[in-house]
Amino acid sequence: MPELPDITVYIEALEARISGQPLQDVRRNSPFLLRTVTPPLDAAYGRKVTGLRRLGKRIAIGFANDIWLVLHLMIAGRLHWKDAGAPLKGKQALAAFDFPRGSLTLTEAGSKKRASLHVVEGEEGLAAHEPGGLDVFTITSAAFAERLRAGNHTLRRALTDPRLFSGIGNAYSDEILHTARLSPITLTSKLTDDEIAGLHVAVKSTLETWTDRLRDQAGDGFPEKVTAFREDMAVHGKFGAPCPVCQTPVQRIRYATNETNYCPTCQTGGKILADRALSRLLKKDWPRSVEELEKLKA
Repeated sequence: MPELPDITVYIEALEARISGQPLQDVRRNSPFLLRTVTPPLDAAYGRKVTGLRRLGKRIAIGFANDIWLVLHLMIAGRLHWKDAGAPLKGKQALAAFDFPRGSLTLTEAGSKKRASLHVVEGEEGLAAHEPGGLDVFTITSAAFAERLRAGNHTLRRALTDPRLFSGIGNAYSDEILHTARLSPITLTSKLTDDEIAGLHVAVKSTLETWTDRLRDQAGDGFPEKVTAFREDMAVHGKFGAPCPVCQTPVQRIRYATNETNYCPTCQTGGKILADRALSRLLKKDWPRSVEELEKLKA
């Protein structure tokens, strides 16, 4: 799912292309994309774009009459910039938003169409789509600590809860925790003040670094290579690959369709965290350390 760095770069690319431009039409291939009926979608037609906002992992496009289109890309939704009036081709093409300078198209891979479009009016309508997570760049370390300690959850769960912090998902939470050298299963109630302060720094530096990288990668073009798995990530999606800091093989915790990646040496004091599927299979033979894991492999 596109997260804060990806959404930020999407919005910057859109600002350069559609700010001040009137929306001419919205062509839809999927009857499931539009999730609202009031206001109607055509209320935005002919109106100029006056603003773009990030609402967590959503993109909001505002028009002169205070109508907003709120796009949630979910896991597999992606945006593309095409020539004006470009046809919608293939099953993945869900919609095209036509402007004088070009067409913003929305695609979604896979058979489960989860991406959504809501039409809302004014600040009250936008507020209904704001998950409530704090902006990690604008809050103080004290506010960050207070929100983190508001409940007692694992760090991975706390960072990715959109009601707690804005725009962080599976990919960047892995990278953040690796930078902070913290275990993904550490409970928020167990963190020291110094660990929380370091985590806040790691959150900001990781998201800033990746936003800059994606911005540089896109250049003056439209960001097309939006993915949760990137070659230069330290641990996310790198199961079995050497940690770039200590060369220990990256490990994972799998649950449902998600997985958490971490470095045992950098983050868990050498301990291998129990993986729900494999630990049930191996039971007493489950390795508790990197050394035991290497012996098991041998």
